[in-house]
Amino acid sequence: MPKTIGILGKKIGMTRIYSDTGNVIGVTVVETGPCYVLQKKTMSKEGYNAIQVGFGAKKESRENKPLIGHFKSAGQGCFYHVREFRVDDPDQYELGQKIAVADLFKIGDIVDITGTSKGKGFQGVMKRHGFHGGPGGHGSNFHRAPGSIGMCAYPSRVVKGKKLPGRMGGAAVTKKNVIIIDIREDDNLLLVKGPLPGSKSGVVQINTK
Repeated sequence: MPKTIGILGKKIGMTRIYSDTGNVIGVTVVETGPCYVLQKKTMSKEGYNAIQVGFGAKKESRENKPLIGHFKSAGQGCFYHVREFRVDDPDQYELGQKIAVADLFKIGDIVDITGTSKGKGFQGVMKRHGFHGGPGGHGSNFHRAPGSIGMCAYPSRVVKGKKLPGRMGGAAVTKKNVIIIDIREDDNLLLVKGPLPGSKSGVVQINTK
């Protein structure tokens, strides 16, 4: 089944608010949209139903000519970020239509939010996979190394998927079942419970359930 519509946003940071009962709730503030419909994709032409939306205004002088022509049909200028969302009926939307956070969500809704985790570069197995490491004494020559990784006999190779040092972070991470605590419609702000993947000013995608 096609996914329902979502929206793009920018992670502002974390703060805390107080509930009606006086409890402190840690929330992440997300500047959501507004997004604009740039293109409609249909089953008859592209093979699936979806709409393409843009987020983050961009000067036309900073864009290349092919994308300027692509954005021109919507009449809303150029954008830094473009995403597609599956919909059941693209004809319900118009080119250039504004999609605001209040059009999709209400307080108490549960959503899935996808962002890019913070990049940590090349890391060892203790930081990357949580290995315990070896003894800490001076006599030990085994402290933070991964240890034995293969076999001396059959199959005499390193098995695929073995946990080893390597690049950590900088990958798409989806946090599921996030609760919307508050919506500031005038400022296009969405307050969700708990932390979100990625750094400040990182782009996140919010999908309805």
